[in-house]
Amino acid sequence: MKIAIWKKTVQQKTWASLLLPAALLLPASLALADDHPHDHGDNPVLTRVIIDQLELRDADGANPVALEAQAWIGKDLNKLWLKTDVERRDGETEAAEVQALYSRALAPFWDIQMGVRYDAKPTPTRTWGVIGVQGLAPYWFEIDTALFVGESGRTAARFSAEYELLFTQKLILTPSVEVNVYGQNDAETGTGSGLSDAKAGLRLRYELMLRSPEPNLLC
Repeated sequence: MKIAIWKKTVQQKTWASLLLPAALLLPASLALADDHPHDHGDNPVLTRVIIDQLELRDADGANPVALEAQAWIGKDLNKLWLKTDVERRDGETEAAEVQALYSRALAPFWDIQMGVRYDAKPTPTRTWGVIGVQGLAPYWFEIDTALFVGESGRTAARFSAEYELLFTQKLILTPSVEVNVYGQNDAETGTGSGLSDAKAGLRLRYELMLRSPEPNLLC
């Protein structure tokens, strides 16, 4: 009997974690459909997929493989975002996070985002509500900051920033920093309160870009 009750509880939590993002993003999809409803030609629905990081990191012991990616679909004012962050070591996934967000433009280059974050790893899984701001600060710093609120009063915050130094139009050096802070201890996942982790990186990349010619506005 105890095993049956435990299985039922797990199933309820699983369904809740799947249905909660859909419920929160339903108003976002309606807003996306209503974004400039009479101006379809000049404000089309666009999509973008960005793989920020796919790399092998140098660490003590086995070197982890990290993937950070994001994608969005939407118009000028309203967008739906998906963000993921995965880290694997020795063939096993140590950390896996997915965010589903509705994004609304606040000002040029700045969006407010809200939605759901789901931590599949480490176990037990955690589900968080998300509200944050993402945009381009003065001097072209890319900023992404968010506040997370979870079950049992859990809270967390994240701040990340990066800057692109262009040696040429294709050779780019990108320093970056990310800080994660948690409001309380979580013994089950091994997360401590306060500053949980801080990451700093320096990446050199070469971009392969196919640029279409700009239209001649004088014609």
